[in-house]
Amino acid sequence: MEILDKLNIHTNKDLYQKAFTHTSYSNEHNVESYERLEFLGDAVLELTISDYLYNEKHLEEGTMTKMRASYVCEEACATYAKELKLEKDILLGSGESEANTTILADVFESFIGAMYLDKGFRTTSKFVMDIIIPYIEKKIDFLHDYKSELQELVQTVRKSVSYEIINELGPAHNKTFTCQVMVDNIVMGIGSGSSKKQAEQAAAKMALEKQAK
Repeated sequence: MEILDKLNIHTNKDLYQKAFTHTSYSNEHNVESYERLEFLGDAVLELTISDYLYNEKHLEEGTMTKMRASYVCEEACATYAKELKLEKDILLGSGESEANTTILADVFESFIGAMYLDKGFRTTSKFVMDIIIPYIEKKIDFLHDYKSELQELVQTVRKSVSYEIINELGPAHNKTFTCQVMVDNIVMGIGSGSSKKQAEQAAAKMALEKQAK
């Protein structure tokens, strides 16, 4: 596995392979998927970031809660997975073409769960924060609400905004949605995502980027 070679990990390879096993592959080969490790990794991730924010940032509870939500959300975890190139090691069933945002996020969490079982909390926490701290320092907001921003923008000129899902691809558990956003019935942006909400946000982001040019 490329990620294990990169991190010089030579222990518990079966455990890490389980962390990359999607349900579609597990169903076809009668092996355990990453779902239980994902559950564990999610908890490790939340505790790690909570500890960092509490001890290093000294912020109010509400601010810490919002920041934690941003850095453990699906888009954030998928971004970390891409940075680590985890998609290269994911095991998918024959009906899956590639890992979408949801799968990437799930695999990042399951990998963290596997590392916790193999290396313990201290090593895993340091690994997590080495990845995430740069995003915190750059003030990246993974929960940015592009739809609300677009709505506020067009309201100033009294225009209407509407969203339409124009395509759905993939099996029920791994769909990719494509959405277009229209301002006064003119298509201003198109975006895709693993949920309708993600697709709408991506379309709104494109519309905003067009307005900024």
